[in-house]
Amino acid sequence: MSTAEDMAEDVAADLQRQMLALGAAARAAAALLARTPTAAKNLALGAAAAAMRDGAAAILAANATDMAAAELRDLSPALLDRLLLTPDRIEAMAGGLEAVAELTDPVGNIMSEWQRPNGLRIARVRVPLGVIGIIYESRPNVTADAGALCLKSGNAAILRGGSESFHSSRAIHACLLAGLRAAGLPDGAIQLVPTTDRAAVGMMLTMPQHIDIIVPRGGRGLIERVQTESRIPVIAHLDGNCHVYVDGSADLEMARQISLNAKLRRTGICGAAETLLVDSHCAASHLAPLVADLLDAGCEVRGDGNTQRLDQRVVAALDSDWRTEYLDRIIAVKVVNGVDAAIAHIETYGSHHTDCIIADDVAVAERFLAEVDSAIVLHNASTQFADGGEFGMGAEIGISTNRLHARGPVGVEQLTSYKYVVHGQGQTRP
Repeated sequence: MSTAEDMAEDVAADLQRQMLALGAAARAAAALLARTPTAAKNLALGAAAAAMRDGAAAILAANATDMAAAELRDLSPALLDRLLLTPDRIEAMAGGLEAVAELTDPVGNIMSEWQRPNGLRIARVRVPLGVIGIIYESRPNVTADAGALCLKSGNAAILRGGSESFHSSRAIHACLLAGLRAAGLPDGAIQLVPTTDRAAVGMMLTMPQHIDIIVPRGGRGLIERVQTESRIPVIAHLDGNCHVYVDGSADLEMARQISLNAKLRRTGICGAAETLLVDSHCAASHLAPLVADLLDAGCEVRGDGNTQRLDQRVVAALDSDWRTEYLDRIIAVKVVNGVDAAIAHIETYGSHHTDCIIADDVAVAERFLAEVDSAIVLHNASTQFADGGEFGMGAEIGISTNRLHARGPVGVEQLTSYKYVVHGQGQTRP
């Protein structure tokens, strides 16, 4: 065997030892966190928020290092926006930690209880999932959100951030560690994988003895890899191909405001609208101003024939456009024949993430909300509200399109399971 091969084996073996050590520390911390009082968890979160504000300059410096490297790699504007930290975004992260601290602690909550004819008293009680592995890409704020949510829900976290945000995530993680230490909790409660080596991801996916749940947050390539390779249950979504449907009963001014916000407030988030559907019954009055608003705001419009005829700036839509999550200033626009056609289009092309109807007709809106099979459905509100913080959850680890366990924003409650606690007085089964 060559010297290079020997060195590669040594590196792989060293990484394996590191990952197993992280797993063992997380498992030990999870046992402690499951019985940690709410006050201690809240103290840790408050101290972490204070450390984040005090360390804002160090976080910004670390982020500047990541941003410089990302610009050299010619990342898209949407990805650069995901990576960028500003004083306001750091304050939002600190505020998010405090918001999670204010949430009701789900651990130990009695979900239901009943008594059997034989006198047995049975309760279904919330408990932590255990150790949660979170694998994410360019968003450094996930380090704070994921760490906080796992801690509040009594879970230990192993965080594997993307190489793009490596320095930013380390600076944020240092604040979380300061919070844990202030509360007398172990460093193993929130750990950050200390390498950008992609092999660490594969190792996480094959550590069921140490990790109970994997949550990937990133692009399709990452999600598909995790879902294919993981030997651990996964909470994930593939795409955020979100729709805004403007019904024939929609108020035009409301439709204009919501459509612009849903697409352009932040194009790089999974709740950004990617397709605008307009009812043929209002196309004569609504389609032109809706399309003009988007074009004038610098958004590329890829439209069907009806839409192309409105403005020479509209690009012809391909069938692939109806399936695309652009995460950019691009939107597909189509005229459909009423709510039935809108629902059928979303079922055919959508990703079951977030879809919205703009309508004054309540009966039509209720049909849409009942029949669109997405994790989040909205009536007369922007798809950009697809966010755990906006749902009052303090923060989120992600938006799940799973149908088992968690669906929609994944917050503290969704990071718990339950067990049955049974009290008897000497009963035996005949």
